[in-house]
Amino acid sequence: MTEETHEKLKKIKQSFRLFMDGITSTSMRKKGVDYKINWGIPLPRLKEMASEYGKDYSLAIELWKENIRECKVLATLIMPAEEMEADLVDIWMEQVSNQEIAEVLAFNLLRHVDFAPILAYQFIASDNTMKQVCGYQLLACLFSDGKAPNERGINEFVDQAKTSFQSDEIAVKHAVYSCIMKFCDLGDEYEQIATKAFAEFDIL
Repeated sequence: MTEETHEKLKKIKQSFRLFMDGITSTSMRKKGVDYKINWGIPLPRLKEMASEYGKDYSLAIELWKENIRECKVLATLIMPAEEMEADLVDIWMEQVSNQEIAEVLAFNLLRHVDFAPILAYQFIASDNTMKQVCGYQLLACLFSDGKAPNERGINEFVDQAKTSFQSDEIAVKHAVYSCIMKFCDLGDEYEQIATKAFAEFDIL
């Protein structure tokens, strides 16, 4: 780590005390969202902080290494998408321990990488809960961005979503449901496909 990056990291970590929200932090802990340190800083404020630093690969790498909620979130906002390579995605995913980080990783960063669709389908087919959550969130982002899947993609999404929706993991079921809703938003044709495909679950 360069001295410049070290100083930026130190400054960021010190600034957390100014914006901490103990009530939010306690609430998250009670809901099982556990971090070594959680200052409870709202996401909009973290986005403002990230904008002050701009895109910075080295800083993002160092932030992600910290087992601090705010550092993880900032890393997803500061990492340049064009420098987020597949092997680095794998390393980061190994350190995703809860639903919030899985979602913000997809929403803030992975939706912008060139290989986002490939990642999404790989993740939803995984037997790892956090990868599934991240994968469905990523697909939902792509659908929201108007990136409609081809016939093969539709079939793969439907097959995996039907299996995943029967999961015992609430986080996975929630992610699947949100993804289905975004799929429907692509247009009437897609809504009809979803209505027929997921009729047995009575969710549409």
